[in-house]
Amino acid sequence: MPKKEFFHNLHLELPGVSKKAITVADLEKCKACRNGNGFEIPISMAFQPIVSVGSGKVFAYEALVRGQDGCGAGQVFEQVTNDNLYAFDQKCRKTAIEHASRLDLGETGSLLSINFLPNAVYDPKACIRLTLETAKKTGFPLSQIMFEFTEVERISVPHLLNILNTYRRLGFLTAIDDFGAGYAGLDLLSRFQPDVVKLDAELIREIDSSSVKQTIVRHVVSMLEQLGIIVVAEGIETEGEFSCLYDLGIDLMQGWLFAKPGFESLPGVRWPQALVKPDNSRSA
Repeated sequence: MPKKEFFHNLHLELPGVSKKAITVADLEKCKACRNGNGFEIPISMAFQPIVSVGSGKVFAYEALVRGQDGCGAGQVFEQVTNDNLYAFDQKCRKTAIEHASRLDLGETGSLLSINFLPNAVYDPKACIRLTLETAKKTGFPLSQIMFEFTEVERISVPHLLNILNTYRRLGFLTAIDDFGAGYAGLDLLSRFQPDVVKLDAELIREIDSSSVKQTIVRHVVSMLEQLGIIVVAEGIETEGEFSCLYDLGIDLMQGWLFAKPGFESLPGVRWPQALVKPDNSRSA
């Protein structure tokens, strides 16, 4: 099941987000969330680079959930329910940091981008505890952690703003994923300007043959740059898409053209023919 479909199908009413009262069950979920327990299915991580085509270096590695045997995220998402979502979110964060540390990602200087589920955050200060503890235990630099959330998840904007502002105060970078395909959109952007915005892959698909998409992306990039937000184009699969985005002034890119996600590894970057291949593709 694709990530977008998973979020569309998951309907949650969480304390502080909906009008329902806090129950004992909610508190038990929160307790499990803090302890990293409650989602007993083994998971692992794959890592996909976000590259800077201008510097020829890796800006960040996005951690993508996988089964312990390497199976796709869809099979993992099938096991996620309203009851174990809290713990699933925490386990993903913990697993991402642990694997990144084993792979010496921190030493590359690149960021570790971790997807989080706003609807799985009961209280941002409480739910960040396990992340902080894991980073301290593994020695992974907090300054190199970026949290990204998908814009297609149904969320309460005030709740999300509370999370994002809390993470910013703690020194984490924040990113909106799939921008242009979701619910919050420009309204959210007017209230909170993240460090990074990742343009939705559907805007990127075959952009080299669509003058309409080119116009949209050109103006979105201009707007984001004026707001001081870093732009990432994701889902790039062809040389044509790359060349078009490069001409539109986008420096940070992600997609199979550069590297497929590496299971429990930091994959090397395949640079497009239009670029001179850098000597070192694993440092930032």
